[in-house]
Amino acid sequence: MRFVIARYPFDLEKSEVEEKMKGVKAEPVTGASVIICRRTYPVKQVGEVITRQDRRDFTAAEVTRALTRLGFTCRDLSVPVPAPALTPLQAASALLGSPADA
Repeated sequence: MRFVIARYPFDLEKSEVEEKMKGVKAEPVTGASVIICRRTYPVKQVGEVITRQDRRDFTAAEVTRALTRLGFTCRDLSVPVPAPALTPLQAASALLGSPADA
């Protein structure tokens, strides 16, 4: 597939991205991430490897969009996951505790 990252066109396939990332040690994830071959990489690290450009030249959103279209699972840790809302009955039960706690 053809993608534009940092105003440059790239023809990428999923297998090519997997091959380029093989043997690359994943850096600690602090923001957007992508899962490639059961490893979680920062999106900017993957973008740097596949485009051979400096990380400052492109945004995480550009790379995330391209990797998602290729079929990779991308996550954004900067967006907090909301806690599930409790019903009033569940909230009261949680405050009182369960019979097993006694």
